[in-house]
Amino acid sequence: MVHTSSKQASSRPALFARIVGGAWIALALLLAELVFPGHASADGGAPNLAYVAGTAQGISVIDIQQQKVTKTISVAGDPHTVLLSLDGRFLYVSQPGLNRVSILSASTGQTICSATVAGQPSLLTIDPGTNTLYAAGSGANSISGLSDTTCALKQTITLKSPVYGMMVAVVGTGDNGGTGNQLWVSENNDLVYYDSTGKQLGSFAIPGGPQYITIPTGSFIYTTTRQGAVYAVDLNTLKLTGPLISDGPFGTMDYDAVTDEIYVPNLQKEQIEVLAPLITGASVPHEPARTIPLGVKPQSIAITSDGQLGFVALSGGNVAMLDIPGRQLINTIHVGGDPQFIITGLYPPVIGTTPQQASFWTTVATVLAYVLVVALIIIPILFYRRYSRARTFKMKKRE
Repeated sequence: MVHTSSKQASSRPALFARIVGGAWIALALLLAELVFPGHASADGGAPNLAYVAGTAQGISVIDIQQQKVTKTISVAGDPHTVLLSLDGRFLYVSQPGLNRVSILSASTGQTICSATVAGQPSLLTIDPGTNTLYAAGSGANSISGLSDTTCALKQTITLKSPVYGMMVAVVGTGDNGGTGNQLWVSENNDLVYYDSTGKQLGSFAIPGGPQYITIPTGSFIYTTTRQGAVYAVDLNTLKLTGPLISDGPFGTMDYDAVTDEIYVPNLQKEQIEVLAPLITGASVPHEPARTIPLGVKPQSIAITSDGQLGFVALSGGNVAMLDIPGRQLINTIHVGGDPQFIITGLYPPVIGTTPQQASFWTTVATVLAYVLVVALIIIPILFYRRYSRARTFKMKKRE
């Protein structure tokens, strides 16, 4: 007969509870992966896809791992700017040729909703604090604020001139007197910024007329000008720098979220100019810090959130794929058409291709998550109590 020590016996319920708990945790993670596949990617959340606007079919989708176009989305109206929801589920597309803005399912390409916006809207930006999609163009003196799920008009901001650039600065969520984030806009001669209610907060006269805007995670806002220079505004001191570079014209910029370096497409010199990050109170460094020659006019650039890759929309129908840390060209991918804008993001979730479906599955996942948490707590307790009763019964029987 094999005897079991009291120490071994007492460890069994704890071991069993750990096994059961681990099984429930694994089930919960599996549920999250099925409902929200982009959020638990093995690369830590680095983008999986690049969306290119202005290609032969309208929008071309590049699979970053495969380094090729794996899907095209037919979009009329000369699509110019494309944005992506944080979970990769929805595409926001400007269609200046039709005076229209549309929201599409990134998974199926299906149009979810559209809105008519005056002025050939080619510019888009999203305020995540108010869930507002701002649309504007160079053909009207106004900005339309739309619902980012229904395209319903929420707000209209009247300006002094048409819009040449636009970007939201995430500076708050409503704690600063309810004004939330800031909308920065390039008007004819001034860089103007507004609160989330549409109230103008200030402006800066930009020599040469401001154009495209990018706002890195630091404390500076960068703008190109229509006469071919780049300026920056220090948000701490609200002071404008002198021209950092002045050899443009330039395309739409992006920044490396890891280093805060600014990547500026130079159409005239057919290269990317990389600007060193600025520091409040420090002298302005000599710019550019370095250049990336391409030999073709770069229209737009997107740097992945992990700072590893860059994608450049090139005149002539190609996209250049860059190794950012290695500072070299990896590949050139043909997309056709005349690429105007590029952005990177996650694979779209398989379940929930419309806002209504997404809301439903989010609710279902939340309820199931609570059920799993409760089960994770209660089931091991029930098993432990059952084991303890059985053990007590056996001990009494032996006596």
